[in-house]
Amino acid sequence: MSTLTPDAQTPPDPPPDVPAKARPAADPRFDQLRLLLRSPTFVAGAAILLMWVVCAIAGMWIAPQDPYASDPLNSLMPPDAAHWFGTDQLGRDVFSRVIVGARDILTIAPLATLLGTLAGTALGLIVGYFEGWVDHVVGRAIDAVLALPLVIVALLALAAVGASNLTVILVIGITFTPITARTVRAAVFAERHLDYVAAAQLRGENALYIMFCEILPNVLPPIIVEATVRLGYAIFAVATLSFLGFGIQPPSADWGLALSESYTLMAGGAWWTVVFDAAAIASLVVAVNLIADSVQGVLDR
Repeated sequence: MSTLTPDAQTPPDPPPDVPAKARPAADPRFDQLRLLLRSPTFVAGAAILLMWVVCAIAGMWIAPQDPYASDPLNSLMPPDAAHWFGTDQLGRDVFSRVIVGARDILTIAPLATLLGTLAGTALGLIVGYFEGWVDHVVGRAIDAVLALPLVIVALLALAAVGASNLTVILVIGITFTPITARTVRAAVFAERHLDYVAAAQLRGENALYIMFCEILPNVLPPIIVEATVRLGYAIFAVATLSFLGFGIQPPSADWGLALSESYTLMAGGAWWTVVFDAAAIASLVVAVNLIADSVQGVLDR
């Protein structure tokens, strides 16, 4: 029978399994951004919107001609090599005016949307958190305001205080406030009685802290979606008010104002004075709506 030599030893037992270092959880915001960038509708909408943003910022440098220079001898010229979109009734280059016209509408509409979103979010948080008589009184007031057509309310307000860029921002922002407040109110109702809110109350946190530091981060997705949707409506509202003469005033190259000045020329065959400005408005609204649909689809996952 063989004997074990001193060097021959039984192999040691394998070490117990050591759990691998836990990998950090993926940031859901990064995943949402990745899904957005993979969405064809979002990419298309963002590309169109980015084009108009560039025009709004650098329009005066991009425009091939002075958008405000009149040339009566070349008025109502159809599109050609010198004037890609033709000229208007004052001989101004339509292509240059379409480029520069993005500036005012992309300044007023986002600011009005931001105002309506901030005010509506604050109001919705207050109404949704306190409930009771606060919700009953303010909720009925919101419903009453929402029953009125936006354009009619805006026209009455602008007729009373006068048309200017600032008043257009204020009027559209104020009219958007109850719409956003209703959306936020519904979202806060779903969060109001959850455990984390009760825990904050037991800790003695005040109502403002609970509303803006505890509840608000959890209701941001519907607020973001609502803001993107409202931006599309704001663009259309600014163009409509300008067309009716209560929005952006001359000598701006604003698209709605250009339509107001030129739509009667369609009967004489000068279609280019209207079509390109109308197409610019439509493309911008469609781009924002594509972005809004994509954002909503990702946040609803």
